[in-house]
Amino acid sequence: MKLHFYQPEFDKHIETYLLTDEQLQFTGIPKESIEFSKAEDNHYPILVLENDQLVTFFALHTCEGVEPYSENANAILIRTFSTDFHHQRKGYAQQALSLVPEFVTEHFAGINEIILAVNVRNKPAQALYAKCGFVDKGVRAMGRRGELIVLSYYL
Repeated sequence: MKLHFYQPEFDKHIETYLLTDEQLQFTGIPKESIEFSKAEDNHYPILVLENDQLVTFFALHTCEGVEPYSENANAILIRTFSTDFHHQRKGYAQQALSLVPEFVTEHFAGINEIILAVNVRNKPAQALYAKCGFVDKGVRAMGRRGELIVLSYYL
């Protein structure tokens, strides 16, 4: 498994990435994240490939992306984290999250915290993030889809 910054040659993978309606109540689609990144300098779509298949997708966002969730100027935000419907429950999300700290350290100098915001209704995601070392410091925020729990992973 390997994490890759988005490049146009990955479009064939993006076109076949499938999220269910259940998933879409908590996350965005990769294509929209990629479009957003074209206008936002500090937003980086990340593809997680296993055997040339896109299994997981997320974006990393610095600066103003972090501001609604943390006062730490050295934090980076994970956004739109999802696993393709066909690859769910195979351990890919946990594997991908285990690679994020090293990836961030390698590509984003000075970052000392990874944060993410998860919907209070998304219990499976909360359990996954806790299993991967993210901690709840009691920070809450309101998102487009309801209340969010802000979780932190310290580097």
